[in-house]
Amino acid sequence: MTRHISALFGRSRTTLALCLAAAIAAPAWAGDNTAADTSATPQQAKSLDAVQVTGTDTVTNIAPSQASMVATEPQSIIGRIYIQENVPPTGDYTDIASISPSVYTVTPNGSGLMEAPVVSIRGFQDGQYNVTFDGIPWMDSNDFTHHSTSYFTNQQTNSVTVDRGPGTAGTLGNATFGGTISVDSLNPQKQFGINPYISLGSWETAIEGATINTGVFTSSGTSAVINLQNSSSDGYLTFAGQRRQTVFAKVVQPLGENTTLTFVAMANELNQYVPFGATKAQIEQHGVNYGLNDDPTSQAYYRYNKDEINTNLGYIGLHSAFDGWTIDNKVYTYGYNHFGFNGLDPNGETPNGTFYSATDVPGQHMRNTNRSWGDIFRVGKELGPGELRAGVWYDHQDDIRWLYEFDDTINQLNPVIAPGAPSLALASADRRMNDTLVTIQPFVEYQWNITDNAYVIGGVKYNNFERDLDATVNQKTETPLTYSKKWNATLPSASFHYNFSANWTAYAQWAKGYLAPNLNLLYVPNPAVSDSAVAPEKTTNIQLGTTWTDDRLTLSGDVYKIDFNNFVQSQKVGGVTEFYNGGGVHYKGLELEGTYLLGAGFSVYANGSLNRAIQTTDNQWNANTPHKTAALGFVYSDGPVYASLFDKFVGKTYYTANVEDDTPIGGYAITNFAASYKFDPHITDVKDIKVGVQLNNLFNNTHINALAGVTAADSTPLYWTIPARNFNFTISADLF
Repeated sequence: MTRHISALFGRSRTTLALCLAAAIAAPAWAGDNTAADTSATPQQAKSLDAVQVTGTDTVTNIAPSQASMVATEPQSIIGRIYIQENVPPTGDYTDIASISPSVYTVTPNGSGLMEAPVVSIRGFQDGQYNVTFDGIPWMDSNDFTHHSTSYFTNQQTNSVTVDRGPGTAGTLGNATFGGTISVDSLNPQKQFGINPYISLGSWETAIEGATINTGVFTSSGTSAVINLQNSSSDGYLTFAGQRRQTVFAKVVQPLGENTTLTFVAMANELNQYVPFGATKAQIEQHGVNYGLNDDPTSQAYYRYNKDEINTNLGYIGLHSAFDGWTIDNKVYTYGYNHFGFNGLDPNGETPNGTFYSATDVPGQHMRNTNRSWGDIFRVGKELGPGELRAGVWYDHQDDIRWLYEFDDTINQLNPVIAPGAPSLALASADRRMNDTLVTIQPFVEYQWNITDNAYVIGGVKYNNFERDLDATVNQKTETPLTYSKKWNATLPSASFHYNFSANWTAYAQWAKGYLAPNLNLLYVPNPAVSDSAVAPEKTTNIQLGTTWTDDRLTLSGDVYKIDFNNFVQSQKVGGVTEFYNGGGVHYKGLELEGTYLLGAGFSVYANGSLNRAIQTTDNQWNANTPHKTAALGFVYSDGPVYASLFDKFVGKTYYTANVEDDTPIGGYAITNFAASYKFDPHITDVKDIKVGVQLNNLFNNTHINALAGVTAADSTPLYWTIPARNFNFTISADLF
């Protein structure tokens, strides 16, 4: 382990044991393994188990990503085989989703080794779509974004589904606007077993962990699975190391023949050094992997730029089906506690100097802590020629957010914000805020089974959300503010599904999506001026698609047209920032995805998309929207042998770096190879040993692939580059 990693992570390995204790002691709240929609037909599209065909010689069992035969909107279901064989062990759900059509992700430090700065679906950015864990919407309530490295790991993930649409009325969440990424957790197995694993890779990456399945261990059918994991890496970018420790536990308890109770708890501890991107001059001077440095007199010194994050999530789920009724209830909580540290301007355009000395290093210290409590209740009843479904989602999130100017040289608050304030803390505070978001979403929908081959789902969802802000120092204005505001939106949807045959289905969807106003709407002296003129951002989605599945071929395609309006923009009036609705974006495109089983263990996978996203106010291309994406893969899977070669292409994107610069970034491709072999070592209590290797970015493409932002001083563009060729070598065993 290199010096800078040792400095960050010089702590006892008993932390992992403490993490397990925390997960067991924490309240464990609700849910079975179904995703956000739990009814029996179209919603099963979110579970790969609902569409898989039993056996090893069918294409649905080896397809890297596939649609569902009961889907009512475009989606890609990515199963456990692809996750375990092809995604680096350090990766997260964003790395899994990246294989899907119309998805564009950026991982500058290597898979899972820092939060993904770009995860785009058809041009919708993080914060404009939902991410759910076992059906529970999860996000930071201020802007609905997600911390990709802070919860489940790949080893705790059963499948990931990318839904490219707002769903039906029963699709819940604060950002159905751009779709949903559904992460479904690992399920307990029926037989007892222990699966220890270790993985070594580039940049001093090391992962140790174990998955323990209890099997059925009571007469009532109780089963459980536990995963513990420790990982550390120097990361691809200079001085950007990470260490992560996590534990996950899931217990499934049958209650009679028709009811199941599920308990889940997860805890995670993450420490990492965080770069902010590099200018082109820095890339030319220091190399494509420049991140931070080891100079204590620099604002880019790695010790001044780090995150200390711990998270937990738990739920209890009750699912019951009897006499034509289905009842599903999930009670949950999740928490995120983040202490962040950064130099004032790590890219070097702001000179050193603080209140105390002209040569001291200026920095900032922040905290962002949130806790959500919620419940999702659903009920369904067979009624007439179909099923009536209704439910409600309630979520309450409390946030603590503060940011202080700091003198990193002497480790002291830097009172440069309000030097005459009555305390050192107030004199140094950029923000000191407590905010709350309460969301209540009731819905009702009806599935009318017109014939045995056709059904229509129509419904409506009502969204009511309220923000409360109590700020001693409000962000941006640096003045006190206490304010509350409620918004609401009514969102209808309708979809039609038709089975041409047992192998061929099609669907049509019309739906309204929405996005609740961001907390930054209140970062003004008088929010009443802005919020009276601001309505929630909305979309109108029209989508047509079809899916074919048999033993040899799974193929899906769709076309879409999305009108996004009520775009929230800002302007300065008399030096005061005010927000208003203006313009929007027109999205349209074509998406294809399929896998063909060639025979003798060989199969070929391909997907592609043509995407267009044009802003209505100026006819400019929407940022972070590639004009096309494509993937091509070859897989060999036969008994103990697995091998694959995948190439993902991302087309040209445009970024508005500053007012004068609309920055194009050319298209690029990344090719990855993976192979594994499972064998019987003929050792007592060892069923088999598996050896695997992954070679990522095979052709060593290190071009710029995204804009990271701009510098604080001169608005100089900052960039991310593609991590260089790297590898992971993994050994695992199935015991007992």
